[in-house]
Amino acid sequence: MLPREELLKGVENRESIARVIDLAEQAIKTWEVVFTDFLSPPEVAQIQQQFQRLTEVQLLAWGGYPQAERQRIAIARSELPLDRAQVAVAALDIAGNFLFDPATHRDFLGAILGTGLVRDKIGDIIVLGERGGQVIVVPEIMGFLETQLTQVRSVPVKTRPIDLSELKIREPKKKEMTTVEASMRLDAIASAGFGMSRNKMADLITGGDVRVNWKDISQASHIVKSGDLIAIRGKGRLEIGEVAVTKKDRYRVQLTRFM
Repeated sequence: MLPREELLKGVENRESIARVIDLAEQAIKTWEVVFTDFLSPPEVAQIQQQFQRLTEVQLLAWGGYPQAERQRIAIARSELPLDRAQVAVAALDIAGNFLFDPATHRDFLGAILGTGLVRDKIGDIIVLGERGGQVIVVPEIMGFLETQLTQVRSVPVKTRPIDLSELKIREPKKKEMTTVEASMRLDAIASAGFGMSRNKMADLITGGDVRVNWKDISQASHIVKSGDLIAIRGKGRLEIGEVAVTKKDRYRVQLTRFM
């Protein structure tokens, strides 16, 4: 048996981690590879953090492409081979003429959930502008969506399976920079990395638009460190690299922004 109470101690996503513990114990007992449904980035990050100390089981997260935010986790005994090909995910193309009625990520998600499906069965949604979108799902709902998803906003759509290699993923642009700051406060580092004023960044933080390592952070004074990932809704991500202290006791920080 796994140390359930220790794994659940002080965690935010308690229900998700409890389900993963159950699956892990099943994997240990049956010698089978078992899978979660799609999980959000904070859930994936915390599950990986909590389980990394265990030697009995191994975890592998995959969402259909390398930058996927929502991912399924495969769980197996440590002795078994485990690779991405074992994580069952499928892709659908949602085609329609959205030239005069553009649809957002929220519109596609709303239409999919409107068929009666739950969020856990849905991975990332890729919006393709006027020609529609693509969605990653658990394979068992493919046929259902092909027949039931017929409209997004006012636009009639046709849904068909596609190979994961057909996903139209936009590779994120990357910009590397160095900044020197008086402290490692979130508002200071993020304002430098995203190229905006400290006051504007503080407003975004207190407004709930900023996450650090996929956790919502609402305090501008939150201290960040090397290896942290800062994400702002609609503005991309910022990775904190090497941090060095200068002779004047300031912080020289290497930053990589993904846009």
